[in-house]
Amino acid sequence: MKSAIHSGRPPRERRSVERLLAPLDAVAESSPRFISKSLGEFENGGRTYTLPRFIYLGAKGGGDTSRIGIFATLQGDEPEGALALARFVDLLESNPEIAKGYALFLYPVCNPTGFEDSTSDSRTGKNLDREFWKTTAEPEVRYLQSEIWMHAFDGIITLRSDSLANGIWGHAGGAVISQNLLGPALREAEQILPRDPSRTDETGNFGLKKPPVGLRQPPFEIVLQTPRKAPLHRQVDALVVALRTILIEYRYLIAIAQNI
Repeated sequence: MKSAIHSGRPPRERRSVERLLAPLDAVAESSPRFISKSLGEFENGGRTYTLPRFIYLGAKGGGDTSRIGIFATLQGDEPEGALALARFVDLLESNPEIAKGYALFLYPVCNPTGFEDSTSDSRTGKNLDREFWKTTAEPEVRYLQSEIWMHAFDGIITLRSDSLANGIWGHAGGAVISQNLLGPALREAEQILPRDPSRTDETGNFGLKKPPVGLRQPPFEIVLQTPRKAPLHRQVDALVVALRTILIEYRYLIAIAQNI
């Protein structure tokens, strides 16, 4: 197969991470509760990269602050989650009650080189999803693992898109989380996108969600999967509704647990 250069075709233009993040950066410049704090630094192809990280600090609730990590674009060709996070932050700005009692750590582009190249893998040819919780040389994964350790998240949510799915579906780490968080989130999102009838809501450990051994209190784990063939705006809207529902239901679940 001829390369783009030898075939006379220009090389594919790299997508801009900065352009993707512009809506989030704009909110961070004006909001007292939303801050941008990029994570780490690594080089690839003579360029220096960082991992975008944003933190939304909700108003103090009645108990301890719940720390939730939300990860997107781990596969570089799945920017739907990053777009959903921008829309979600807009929702929080107009409805701050949703984030009351939460510190939300948002990682909208976990695979910046893959996003630039429009590829699933990073530019080193690695599927970052499969590099977690084992010895790896991939700096993106090392930085994200350190975040999970350092912040001891109460919950981890990963936003994905599925090229084979016919509707929205998800994974959850355990039956309690599946029933009380994932289930309600998918039912609400189903008003925007249909559920995939061929998929059951699975439980177990998947990729980024697998918690490291030794955490005092392992986080709850959810992966939300949208059908990539669906219109982009509907995928974004469905993810926003699902995220809002998870925060509302988790607050309720914690309140019940504290009263037992």
